[in-house]
Amino acid sequence: MGEDTGTRKINHSFLRDHNYVTEADIISTVEFNHTGELLATGDKGGRVVIFQREPESKNEPYNQGEYNVYSTFQSHEPEFDYLKSLEIEEKINKIKWLPQQNAAHSLLSTNDKTIKLWKITERDKRPEGYNLKDEEGKLKDLSTVTSLQVPVLKPMDLMVEVTPRRIFANGHTYHVNSISVNSDCETYMSADDLRINLWHLAITDRSFNIVDIKPANMEDLTEVITASEFHPHHCNLFVYSSSKGSLRLCDMRASALCDKHSKLYEEPEDPSNRSFFSEIISSVSDVKFSHSGRYMLTRDYLTVKVWDLNMETKPVETYQVHDYLRSKLCSLYENDCIFDKFECAWNGSDSVIMTGAYNNFFRMFDRNTKRDVTLEASRESSKPRAILKPRRVCVGGKRRKDDISVDSLDFTKKILHTAWHPTENIIAIAATNNLYIFQDKVNSEMH
Repeated sequence: MGEDTGTRKINHSFLRDHNYVTEADIISTVEFNHTGELLATGDKGGRVVIFQREPESKNEPYNQGEYNVYSTFQSHEPEFDYLKSLEIEEKINKIKWLPQQNAAHSLLSTNDKTIKLWKITERDKRPEGYNLKDEEGKLKDLSTVTSLQVPVLKPMDLMVEVTPRRIFANGHTYHVNSISVNSDCETYMSADDLRINLWHLAITDRSFNIVDIKPANMEDLTEVITASEFHPHHCNLFVYSSSKGSLRLCDMRASALCDKHSKLYEEPEDPSNRSFFSEIISSVSDVKFSHSGRYMLTRDYLTVKVWDLNMETKPVETYQVHDYLRSKLCSLYENDCIFDKFECAWNGSDSVIMTGAYNNFFRMFDRNTKRDVTLEASRESSKPRAILKPRRVCVGGKRRKDDISVDSLDFTKKILHTAWHPTENIIAIAATNNLYIFQDKVNSEMH
């Protein structure tokens, strides 16, 4: 992102042993709110940690954009489905912020089955001087009350309160993989492997099934839903991706059940690249509309693609994320890495896209200059004002200094979850149990 890229890392938690990472500490989702002032992370232990951006300080200009822990709460607990003898993990699959309507903030969080709506409020004053209660809140003896007083609000230390407002349960038989808030600010959808449901934010006991791809006979099942998202501006449009590498754009005005898509985006397979792994690596793990609403960004195992909503036959841009892994698919299949689900993100102006890779690498592609860069989220790069150095992976042959051989990549270190600030060049990268926040100090565009 340029030579003057200042970097910053914030640990997801203060008291975790860095040498030993428990499964519960692994970050499973990262999401900025609509202003970028708040950043939420969810982990496999069912916790949500919210970070708040500090205001700019004249005395310490380098502290601008510092994100500090604002609130931590337990969103989901492990459950057991007795009817199916299934354990339901507490892991947070997705977090989505609702557009702010008042002083409070609201977010949706989901595990495999249950979606919850949380309200986050601040309290920095408390009422004092009640007539009928003492300072501890106990009722006074009425015979001792001889005069009336007006209660007053006194300043107190800031308290951040997180309260559950709604619980949307029993909507999914299969695992929820995505939630998306509609631009009408009244409804949202949730998708599992075979169905997509539409919910009203005020109604918890029913949802409308808008997509159902479950076949009459499960043996006929050929694909599953992998991700879905509402269009940012048109409340009637949404897209969902499949394990077969296709995208379906649906219009809720056409019919109540959107099984018949309006548009199908699919790229014909190159027969010369056909292999045993073709179907697995073509599965779309993430789909994101651009801020403008004109394009869609998808991620499959080896590439990110940009699709124009007006062109169904092929993507307008294809970027290779780690093409050097093409020869390693057999071993990646054996260690299950080939099933990893990487996310992708747009920058605020839709000019740069970002996605994760292995070895704690993440990739950025500039759509205008067609230049790309590989960067690393590591301890060394996380010191304040450190500069992120571009990394290069080499496949045999001559090696330059600092190059990393494809054979020495660490596949246990993977960046699956990333997020980009809605307007500024600030990115959040989840690497196992650490949250890295990098900020471009000087350059507004990637170089």
